[in-house]
Amino acid sequence: MQNLFILAGPTAVGKTDISIEIAKKLDGEIISADSMQIYKYMNIGSAKITKEEMQGVPHHLIDIIEPNRSFNASKYKKLAVKSIDEIYKRNRFPMVVGGTGLYINSLIFNYNFTDAQVDKGYREYLQKLAREQGKEYVHSLLKEVDMSSYEKLYPNDLKRVIRALEVYKLTGKTISEFNHQNHLYQIPYRIYYFVLTMDRAKLYQRINNRVDIMLEKGLIDEVDKLKSMGYTSDMQSMKGIGYKEILSYLENKISLDEAIYLVKKGSRNYAKRQLTWFRKDKRVIWVNEDNFNCYGEIAHHIINVLKTIQ
Repeated sequence: MQNLFILAGPTAVGKTDISIEIAKKLDGEIISADSMQIYKYMNIGSAKITKEEMQGVPHHLIDIIEPNRSFNASKYKKLAVKSIDEIYKRNRFPMVVGGTGLYINSLIFNYNFTDAQVDKGYREYLQKLAREQGKEYVHSLLKEVDMSSYEKLYPNDLKRVIRALEVYKLTGKTISEFNHQNHLYQIPYRIYYFVLTMDRAKLYQRINNRVDIMLEKGLIDEVDKLKSMGYTSDMQSMKGIGYKEILSYLENKISLDEAIYLVKKGSRNYAKRQLTWFRKDKRVIWVNEDNFNCYGEIAHHIINVLKTIQ
């Protein structure tokens, strides 16, 4: 059975820097588990790692698709498994690093994405309903059948809202129940799952500062360029935090101050949801950054723990 190392955590917690330190010491290659960094041209708003920041450490599943293409956990799993196998064949250490919990779960729970059937007619009906009565109305339908998904998903995440309703219609189970009862099989990995955390107020300040830095680096110009390339608000990629708000500003729907406020608020809320997600997995080994002086110390600690439990 192969070992699978995972380093996760909320946005802005320092995953990139710490993962590089670990990779350099363990001869590792990093497989990104970030739902925005898969897209080409979306660099600043996704806080995508640069070639210089990689420090020679190979990275995978970054810049792999155009922003007008859809992507999901099933596709991620196929590509990630392929990368893991190839890294092992090179006698190197595969490291899954990122904050997209669904992508990580696709590997460590071995979801069988083909089990749930598809009801195209019902999907089309819900899509039509969203066009005629609004995404909020379709989202509200979850309240009666799947309160967990209703609270977790936003109306703008229409694709997942529809999928949750579809699974309930087909199986009579919420999507969480369906995944738990039907998708949990023996996985081919021995999991070593580390999650970074820190004082919440300090994390939120980091997030606010990161948004300011993104704006200084040219986030508005980046979104404007994407807009000029024909990428629109109804595309999955442009619904990402930082992109949808700045796009609304560029389309004169909100002011710049309001856009910045919403980006920061959305990022903080996302960090909170990420931490809630990671807490659900009992295999997680939590690493509180407040107990260390620098990223090097954190990397050293994780490596030592890894050696102890292997």
